[in-house]
Amino acid sequence: MREPVKWARNEMPKTDCSGSLSLMSPAETEKARRFHKSIPDYAETPLVNLSRLAAYLKIRGIFVKDESFRFDLNAFKVLGGSYAIAKYIAKQLGKDISEIDYNVLVSDETKARLGDITFYTATDGNHGRGVAWAANKLRQKSVVLMPRGSSLARLENIRKEGADASITDLNYDDAVRLANRKASQDPHGVMVQDTAWEGYEEIPGWIMQGYGSMSHEIRDQLGAAGVERPTHIFVQAGVGSLAGSVIGYFANLFPGSPPVMSVVEASAADCLYISSLAGKLVGVKGNLSTIMAGLACGEGNTISWEILRNHANFFVSAPDWVASRGMRILAVPLKGDNKIISGESGAVTAGLLFTLLRDGEYRDFRDALGINSDSVALLFSTEGNTDPEKFRDVVWDGEFPSG
Repeated sequence: MREPVKWARNEMPKTDCSGSLSLMSPAETEKARRFHKSIPDYAETPLVNLSRLAAYLKIRGIFVKDESFRFDLNAFKVLGGSYAIAKYIAKQLGKDISEIDYNVLVSDETKARLGDITFYTATDGNHGRGVAWAANKLRQKSVVLMPRGSSLARLENIRKEGADASITDLNYDDAVRLANRKASQDPHGVMVQDTAWEGYEEIPGWIMQGYGSMSHEIRDQLGAAGVERPTHIFVQAGVGSLAGSVIGYFANLFPGSPPVMSVVEASAADCLYISSLAGKLVGVKGNLSTIMAGLACGEGNTISWEILRNHANFFVSAPDWVASRGMRILAVPLKGDNKIISGESGAVTAGLLFTLLRDGEYRDFRDALGINSDSVALLFSTEGNTDPEKFRDVVWDGEFPSG
């Protein structure tokens, strides 16, 4: 018998999250998008309209943001890491990010003023590759630590960006602590991590704003498609930075009528789902073993949590078979829909939506969400084929079947 999807309606008392929410205002995310557009080879990633799948599932629309095309790095994470590094350097120069662009950051004058910097981070692959890419572009150094079980293909991709990268014998959260310790011991070290904890919140906030470029693109792309607003948003979460960015942005964009927004985690690392039941942010310990490597995080982002507890409608704990189902659905679409090559962490929301609308055992969740023939769902395929061996295991050989 397959492991079930677990879900919980957000019934936590509301708190004042105005500080965290203001990070994701359209004005702030527009600064991030303006910076990203100054980077050579910037281009919007596609918002794929899966109209045939929507008709098959009897809803009005399904739109998937395909981040496999982002700067040829195959994942969205570079948006956050590059923007955080840019804001850090702007701050060192005594300027607002709106006053500088990519050309200023990579200039000889900026390098001469700042000297050598080493950016430290921990990652399963995508965030570290983005930090390494940005550091390399700025002619700086990076040190990237990966948790045990990380893909060798992802390790090599990070090293190709010039990073000093290695796989540790630690889980993700302990790798973060080790990277932070190394950064604090390096007089030229800066920690660039996509999660926040007490005393470390400024740079994670910048990373969330960087992710906001993606939501800004979506706003314009939906408008071009004749869609005023999605009725439902499903966004995956590891530490929750992406989820907080997306939900914070759309809560700001539609303050009077926000979409129904759901946070989706891997069941082996569902700290936010468990936190929603506990009414406070709690962690998950252990190996966090899941094919969704990008979501294998046991401790949530404190900034993001304030947004999620106030503006997410549902929290979902999804087993690996949900992600594998999504990978196959997107890679082999219905005739007339464009295919999306989505990795394990990227496809879980597609697998979840299909499951909710096709499997009778989740009728109660579907009814709670209020999905009907007028619904328009927005999903995020956050990575492409970043681990080719695992991708073939799932899509070619049927690993983690949904039946």
